Amino acid sequence: MLDFIGTMGTSALMVVVVAAVAAALKTSDASKLTFAAIAGLWIGFAAASGQAGWIAIGEPFPLLGLYVAAPLVAGAIVAATPAGRAALLALPTRLLIGLNIGRILAVMFLLLASEGRLSGPFPLLAGWGDIMTGVLAIPILLGGLEIKRPRLVIAWNLFGTADLVDAIFLGVLSQEGALRIFEAPGSGAMQQMPWAFIPTVLVPYFLFTHGVIAAQLQSRRAPEYSR
Repeated sequence: MLDFIGTMGTSALMVVVVAAVAAALKTSDASKLTFAAIAGLWIGFAAASGQAGWIAIGEPFPLLGLYVAAPLVAGAIVAATPAGRAALLALPTRLLIGLNIGRILAVMFLLLASEGRLSGPFPLLAGWGDIMTGVLAIPILLGGLEIKRPRLVIAWNLFGTADLVDAIFLGVLSQEGALRIFEAPGSGAMQQMPWAFIPTVLVPYFLFTHGVIAAQLQSRRAPEYSR
Protein backbone atom coordinates (compact mmCIF):
# COMPACT_ATOMS: atom_id res chain seq x y z
CA MET A 1 0.00 0.00 0.00
CA LEU A 2 2.82 2.42 0.84
CA ASP A 3 4.43 1.76 -2.53
CA PHE A 4 1.16 2.59 -4.29
CA ILE A 5 0.80 5.82 -2.33
CA GLY A 6 4.47 6.59 -2.96
CA THR A 7 4.05 6.06 -6.70
CA MET A 8 1.06 8.39 -6.80
CA GLY A 9 2.66 11.00 -4.56
CA THR A 10 6.08 11.19 -6.23
CA SER A 11 4.56 11.07 -9.72
CA ALA A 12 2.11 13.86 -8.94
CA LEU A 13 4.82 16.02 -7.37
CA MET A 14 7.17 15.56 -10.33
CA VAL A 15 4.41 16.43 -12.81
CA VAL A 16 3.45 19.55 -10.85
CA VAL A 17 7.08 20.67 -10.51
CA VAL A 18 7.97 20.21 -14.18
CA ALA A 19 4.71 21.73 -15.46
CA ALA A 20 4.83 24.70 -13.09
CA VAL A 21 8.45 25.57 -13.81
CA ALA A 22 8.02 25.12 -17.58
CA ALA A 23 4.96 27.38 -17.59
CA ALA A 24 6.70 30.03 -15.49
CA LEU A 25 9.88 30.21 -17.57
CA LYS A 26 10.10 33.53 -19.39
CA THR A 27 11.58 32.00 -22.52
CA SER A 28 10.38 30.83 -25.90
CA ASP A 29 7.91 27.98 -26.26
CA ALA A 30 10.68 25.92 -27.82
CA SER A 31 12.85 26.38 -24.73
CA LYS A 32 9.96 25.42 -22.46
CA LEU A 33 9.33 22.25 -24.47
CA THR A 34 13.04 21.45 -24.40
CA PHE A 35 13.11 21.78 -20.61
CA ALA A 36 10.03 19.58 -20.22
CA ALA A 37 11.42 16.98 -22.63
CA ILE A 38 14.80 16.79 -20.88
CA ALA A 39 13.10 16.56 -17.48
CA GLY A 40 10.83 13.78 -18.78
CA LEU A 41 13.78 11.86 -20.23
CA TRP A 42 15.66 12.10 -16.94
CA ILE A 43 12.63 10.88 -14.99
CA GLY A 44 12.31 7.95 -17.40
CA PHE A 45 16.03 7.17 -17.06
CA ALA A 46 15.74 7.31 -13.26
CA ALA A 47 12.79 4.92 -13.36
CA ALA A 48 14.64 2.48 -15.61
CA SER A 49 17.74 2.70 -13.42
CA GLY A 50 15.70 1.99 -10.31
CA GLN A 51 14.06 -1.04 -11.90
CA ALA A 52 17.42 -2.34 -13.11
CA GLY A 53 18.97 -1.97 -9.67
CA TRP A 54 21.67 0.47 -10.80
CA ILE A 55 20.84 3.05 -8.12
CA ALA A 56 21.40 0.44 -5.41
CA ILE A 57 24.99 -0.27 -6.52
CA GLY A 58 27.33 0.74 -3.71
CA GLU A 59 30.63 -0.81 -4.84
CA PRO A 60 33.29 0.43 -5.44
CA PHE A 61 31.42 3.66 -4.66
CA PRO A 62 27.70 4.52 -4.38
CA LEU A 63 26.30 5.27 -7.82
CA LEU A 64 23.50 7.16 -6.09
CA GLY A 65 25.84 10.13 -5.82
CA LEU A 66 26.08 10.35 -9.61
CA TYR A 67 22.29 10.37 -9.95
CA VAL A 68 22.07 13.27 -7.51
CA ALA A 69 24.97 15.16 -9.08
CA ALA A 70 24.00 14.85 -12.76
CA PRO A 71 20.90 17.14 -12.64
CA LEU A 72 22.77 19.63 -10.44
CA VAL A 73 25.66 19.81 -12.90
CA ALA A 74 23.22 20.27 -15.79
CA GLY A 75 21.47 23.07 -13.89
CA ALA A 76 24.79 24.74 -13.08
CA ILE A 77 25.76 24.69 -16.74
CA VAL A 78 22.48 26.38 -17.66
CA ALA A 79 22.88 28.94 -14.86
CA ALA A 80 26.38 29.76 -16.11
CA THR A 81 24.99 31.15 -19.38
CA PRO A 82 23.59 34.72 -19.42
CA ALA A 83 20.27 33.59 -20.90
CA GLY A 84 19.93 30.69 -18.50
CA ARG A 85 20.73 32.80 -15.45
CA ALA A 86 18.26 35.47 -16.54
CA ALA A 87 15.52 32.87 -17.01
CA LEU A 88 16.17 31.33 -13.60
CA LEU A 89 16.23 34.67 -11.79
CA ALA A 90 12.95 35.60 -13.51
CA LEU A 91 11.13 32.59 -12.05
CA PRO A 92 8.55 33.66 -9.45
CA THR A 93 10.10 33.30 -6.00
CA ARG A 94 6.70 32.52 -4.52
CA LEU A 95 6.28 29.63 -6.94
CA LEU A 96 9.64 28.13 -5.99
CA ILE A 97 8.86 28.48 -2.30
CA GLY A 98 5.36 27.08 -2.76
CA LEU A 99 6.53 23.97 -4.55
CA ASN A 100 8.49 23.10 -1.41
CA ILE A 101 5.18 22.44 0.32
CA GLY A 102 5.25 19.12 -1.52
CA ARG A 103 8.10 18.05 0.76
CA ILE A 104 5.51 17.37 3.44
CA LEU A 105 5.13 14.03 1.61
CA ALA A 106 8.31 13.03 3.45
CA VAL A 107 5.95 11.77 6.14
CA MET A 108 6.23 8.60 4.05
CA PHE A 109 9.81 8.24 5.35
CA LEU A 110 8.43 7.82 8.85
CA LEU A 111 5.86 5.29 7.66
CA LEU A 112 8.52 3.29 5.82
CA ALA A 113 10.63 3.31 8.97
CA SER A 114 7.66 2.02 10.99
CA GLU A 115 7.45 -0.91 8.56
CA GLY A 116 11.17 -1.62 8.95
CA ARG A 117 12.05 -0.61 5.39
CA LEU A 118 14.18 2.35 6.50
CA SER A 119 16.34 2.55 9.59
CA GLY A 120 18.99 4.58 11.37
CA PRO A 121 19.05 8.38 11.52
CA PHE A 122 18.19 8.83 7.82
CA PRO A 123 14.36 8.53 7.92
CA LEU A 124 14.00 10.60 11.09
CA LEU A 125 16.33 13.49 10.28
CA ALA A 126 15.63 13.62 6.53
CA GLY A 127 11.91 13.03 7.01
CA TRP A 128 11.32 15.61 9.72
CA GLY A 129 13.61 18.10 7.99
CA ASP A 130 11.56 17.89 4.80
CA ILE A 131 8.28 18.07 6.68
CA MET A 132 9.37 21.17 8.58
CA THR A 133 10.62 22.83 5.38
CA GLY A 134 7.29 22.15 3.66
CA VAL A 135 5.15 23.29 6.58
CA LEU A 136 7.15 26.50 7.11
CA ALA A 137 6.75 27.37 3.42
CA ILE A 138 3.02 27.86 4.03
CA PRO A 139 3.20 30.90 6.38
CA ILE A 140 5.98 32.35 4.22
CA LEU A 141 3.61 32.35 1.26
CA LEU A 142 0.53 33.47 3.18
CA GLY A 143 2.43 36.32 4.84
CA GLY A 144 4.33 37.43 1.75
CA LEU A 145 7.52 37.13 3.82
CA GLU A 146 9.77 36.89 0.77
CA ILE A 147 9.19 40.64 0.46
CA LYS A 148 8.37 41.71 4.04
CA ARG A 149 10.87 39.55 5.94
CA PRO A 150 13.57 38.41 3.49
CA ARG A 151 15.95 37.47 6.32
CA LEU A 152 13.44 34.92 7.61
CA VAL A 153 13.17 33.49 4.10
CA ILE A 154 16.95 33.32 3.89
CA ALA A 155 16.99 31.36 7.16
CA TRP A 156 14.26 29.02 5.87
CA ASN A 157 16.16 28.59 2.60
CA LEU A 158 19.37 27.69 4.45
CA PHE A 159 17.48 25.21 6.63
CA GLY A 160 15.89 23.55 3.60
CA THR A 161 19.26 23.32 1.88
CA ALA A 162 20.96 21.87 4.97
CA ASP A 163 18.18 19.29 5.26
CA LEU A 164 18.78 18.05 1.71
CA VAL A 165 22.56 17.95 2.12
CA ASP A 166 22.08 16.03 5.37
CA ALA A 167 19.68 13.62 3.64
CA ILE A 168 22.21 12.93 0.87
CA PHE A 169 25.00 12.40 3.40
CA LEU A 170 22.99 10.08 5.64
CA GLY A 171 21.48 8.28 2.64
CA VAL A 172 24.91 7.38 1.27
CA LEU A 173 26.20 6.29 4.68
CA SER A 174 23.08 4.14 5.10
CA GLN A 175 23.31 2.51 1.65
CA GLU A 176 24.72 -0.96 1.25
CA GLY A 177 28.29 -0.63 0.01
CA ALA A 178 31.77 0.55 0.86
CA LEU A 179 30.67 3.66 2.77
CA ARG A 180 27.92 2.13 4.93
CA ILE A 181 28.23 2.79 8.65
CA PHE A 182 24.57 2.31 9.65
CA GLU A 183 22.82 -1.03 9.98
CA ALA A 184 20.55 -2.47 7.29
CA PRO A 185 18.05 -1.70 5.88
CA GLY A 186 19.37 1.86 6.23
CA SER A 187 18.23 3.89 3.23
CA GLY A 188 17.62 0.76 1.14
CA ALA A 189 14.06 1.68 0.15
CA MET A 190 15.32 4.91 -1.46
CA GLN A 191 17.21 2.89 -4.07
CA GLN A 192 14.05 1.04 -5.12
CA MET A 193 11.05 2.20 -7.09
CA PRO A 194 8.99 4.30 -6.53
CA TRP A 195 11.10 5.84 -3.77
CA ALA A 196 14.17 6.12 -6.03
CA PHE A 197 12.49 9.15 -7.63
CA ILE A 198 13.24 11.08 -4.44
CA PRO A 199 17.07 11.05 -4.55
CA THR A 200 17.34 11.01 -8.35
CA VAL A 201 14.76 13.67 -9.27
CA LEU A 202 13.19 15.50 -6.35
CA VAL A 203 16.24 16.05 -4.13
CA PRO A 204 18.34 17.55 -6.98
CA TYR A 205 15.41 19.72 -8.04
CA PHE A 206 14.75 21.13 -4.57
CA LEU A 207 18.46 21.60 -3.89
CA PHE A 208 18.84 23.56 -7.12
CA THR A 209 15.69 25.52 -6.30
CA HIS A 210 17.18 26.65 -3.00
CA GLY A 211 20.17 27.93 -4.95
CA VAL A 212 17.90 29.90 -7.30
CA ILE A 213 15.94 31.37 -4.38
CA ALA A 214 19.21 32.41 -2.70
CA ALA A 215 20.38 34.11 -5.91
CA GLN A 216 17.04 35.90 -6.28
CA LEU A 217 17.09 37.19 -2.70
CA GLN A 218 20.70 38.29 -3.08
CA SER A 219 19.93 40.15 -6.31
CA ARG A 220 17.18 42.07 -4.51
CA ARG A 221 19.48 43.01 -1.63
CA ALA A 222 22.30 44.14 -3.93
CA PRO A 223 20.73 47.58 -4.70
CA GLU A 224 20.49 48.24 -0.95
CA TYR A 225 24.25 47.83 -0.53
CA SER A 226 24.99 50.09 -3.50
CA ARG A 227 23.19 53.06 -2.00
